[in-house]
Amino acid sequence: MGRVPDVLTHLPEARPALTADEIDAAAKRIADIIEPTPLQLCPRLSQLTGAQVYLKREDLTVVRSYKLRGAYNLVVQLSELERTAGVVTASAGNHAQGVAFACRAMGITGRIYVPTTTPKQKRDRIRVHGGEFVELIAVGETFDAAATAAAADVRRSGATMVPPFDDTRTAAGQGTIAAEILDQLDAPPDLVVVPVGGGGCLAGVGTYLRERSPQTGILGVEPAGAASMTAALIAGTPVTLPEVDPFVDGAAVRRIGKVPFDAVSDFGGRVVSHASLPLLTGTDYPPGAGSFRLLRVDEGAICTAMLELYQNEGIIAEPAGALAVTALLEARPEPGSTVVCLISGGNNDVSRYGEVIERSLVHQGLKHYFLVDFPQEPGALRRFLNEVLGPDDDITLFEYVKRNNRETGAALVGVELGERTGLQPLLDRVARSPIQCERLEPGSPAYRYLT
Repeated sequence: MGRVPDVLTHLPEARPALTADEIDAAAKRIADIIEPTPLQLCPRLSQLTGAQVYLKREDLTVVRSYKLRGAYNLVVQLSELERTAGVVTASAGNHAQGVAFACRAMGITGRIYVPTTTPKQKRDRIRVHGGEFVELIAVGETFDAAATAAAADVRRSGATMVPPFDDTRTAAGQGTIAAEILDQLDAPPDLVVVPVGGGGCLAGVGTYLRERSPQTGILGVEPAGAASMTAALIAGTPVTLPEVDPFVDGAAVRRIGKVPFDAVSDFGGRVVSHASLPLLTGTDYPPGAGSFRLLRVDEGAICTAMLELYQNEGIIAEPAGALAVTALLEARPEPGSTVVCLISGGNNDVSRYGEVIERSLVHQGLKHYFLVDFPQEPGALRRFLNEVLGPDDDITLFEYVKRNNRETGAALVGVELGERTGLQPLLDRVARSPIQCERLEPGSPAYRYLT
């Protein structure tokens, strides 16, 4: 997929600059429609890290994500002529809900383009929030494909584009999160952890903190399978990723916007693969207060964080909504410091939890797959269970993949371990067994195909 057309990223001179003053103005514009979200102390994460960890609950807005802030701040500033022409947007789902809500609240018609991979739950909520004022159009498998279709609509119809991140008005709306955080705490936080997709939220929150609380550190977090901000900072300009993993749908963006890139480039930080390993060494950052870092986290780790938030705090976070918490342990905050993690969204389709559990188990080293060549004779499966499986191991998948040989039959076997340390003993028993057994390595073509 090529770069998003310029119609999405061109910024007329009349648009305001992204500054703390403009973010304060945005906070006043949205005050009548968006109530401040709670900032909650999380005892579990505080105990795990030794820091005072707060969760900024953007999942509790009326559209269950922070995206309403930027969408409403932009739409409310449109002229009467622009409102009459209607609006168009492209979104992975959450920004679309914000635009739909704004359209209905202000009586403006809108057409909303989403990828075909957008979960049904998000599509249903878009229709609920927009009602008769919005038309939902699913096209392509990625946000960028939807963005291309939306740009063509704007050229054809003359409607006004409402960008999900590449507009100072959108980013200023997202920046109101930082203004609320500073109002809700007795003292500025030492670190704020922000999820990154297209970069609008990081640009807005980071800009406000840089001006109003320069001693506060900023940690941006991307999914490893869609690290477009990482690629841009390394390249020195926004670049288009050749492919993305769409699992973290709220952050699966192939190319970040110019507005976010310009803002984040001024933060003076560096990219890290985890908290201690530098990826980009051309620039450095102060190791103490006011530092900026950009971190990539594994999708499986995100799934584990989602499940822990649900089981311990009762928070239903979507994958992008759990990015900040996922990064928290790798960020290694100073003991006694004050840390804020942004729970950016809670629009998670319950039908996805099977995949969430699967990815989490694989990430934790508890789920493994084998191709087993069973002899076609009585008792072969029983011998496998008795000789290979440990007492706490469980078969979670058993599928014959080939049965055209009289002597043997190959089966795909999924094994869930009782504990992570059980893998090597399992592999030792496999090696001693006369049954032919091949482990499928995570990341291999066969593994991706079969699972």
